[in-house]
Amino acid sequence: MRGRDLGHFLITHMDQTVTLSRPRINSLDILRGLVIILMAIDHIRDMWALTPYTPEDMTQTTPGYFFTRWITHFCAPVFVFLAGTSIYLFKQKVNDLNKVARFLLTRGIWLIFIEIILVNWAWSWKMPWNYWGFFLQVIWVIGVCMIIVAGLIRLPQKALLGLSILIIAGHNLLNFITPKDFGTLDWVWKFLHEGGWVAIAADNSWGIYVAYPLIPWVGVIGAGYVFGEVMSWNSEKRTKWLWRLGLGSILLFLILRLPNLYGDTDTWEVQKNALYSFMDILNTQKYPPSLQFLLMTLGPSFLLLILFERLSGPAMDFLRIFGRVPFFFYALHFPVIHITSILYFRILHGEWFDLANGGQPEKWPNYYEPSLIRLYLVWIIIVGGFYFLCRWFNTYKSTHKYWWLKYI
Repeated sequence: MRGRDLGHFLITHMDQTVTLSRPRINSLDILRGLVIILMAIDHIRDMWALTPYTPEDMTQTTPGYFFTRWITHFCAPVFVFLAGTSIYLFKQKVNDLNKVARFLLTRGIWLIFIEIILVNWAWSWKMPWNYWGFFLQVIWVIGVCMIIVAGLIRLPQKALLGLSILIIAGHNLLNFITPKDFGTLDWVWKFLHEGGWVAIAADNSWGIYVAYPLIPWVGVIGAGYVFGEVMSWNSEKRTKWLWRLGLGSILLFLILRLPNLYGDTDTWEVQKNALYSFMDILNTQKYPPSLQFLLMTLGPSFLLLILFERLSGPAMDFLRIFGRVPFFFYALHFPVIHITSILYFRILHGEWFDLANGGQPEKWPNYYEPSLIRLYLVWIIIVGGFYFLCRWFNTYKSTHKYWWLKYI
């Protein structure tokens, strides 16, 4: 199964469920808004412009398709990391660890439900029990991580930071362990670190595909939680540390990546030209996320926060709207891009063709051709249309206090 960045929210909106006495941190909303609309690029690619090869395959890909895929790699790490940051800011507001823990437990369960029911349905139009099973991606892992963090928030800050760094930096040391080493409990290691297919039915016809295993992501959300303290500092001190974190992460990535030292199983090689060699350097492992992958994506994100704190204007206002109600966008954009894709092929070619569930490439109709132009035109239209919906919902949510709004 293709890994899909459901870049999706529900990870960050816990700080929107209460009325904060301090103003919202706009740079966080803007960064969140940027990655949520970038996430849509990858989902539109899956449903409108899928290629018969993976965009990371250096033997077949093009620079256009590679970077279209690569730019969406930032979504999951930023979402998970900012989930931790939002937990910290929420804790600072309510000043009640028991209340925070209860909130994280219920929110975590809700996210797991959303992943299994809503997200899976939006991809297949079938419920898991009427299909081959279901996949577990970023929404589920955020939900489980929130349940785990409900206990970890009682640790001292330094202890949680040390544990998170140990997980992020050290989990690649576990790569030598394989699911087979666990015998009949091989599924445990798939859920924790390896990922992959977990058969439930005896004939292997029904099961679970684990795209986002737990161990690496627990470290990311834990680090994001501690990072919340950085965002609560004054501007001068915060900016100094954002520069250190951003440049330090990028430098460490280059130190580890260029000589293929440590932190990724997908070592890079010299390719047919300099551009493809550069692309292969960036082609780090996402499933599960390697240390190099996390450094490559989170490092520039710290620097973007500096930029977003200094910028203002229509573009920042545009991104901030999506960052304030990202789950609303996430929940609706899946069925919208899926339905419109099917209708597009029906109107243009006279037959129903569901690219997202179209089987192997050899079964695709002859008239289908992948197109980056089609992909980006659809993306512009979808994002542009959703902006007005998100702006309306942001206003509605800000002026109404219904209990169910905290889940959207």
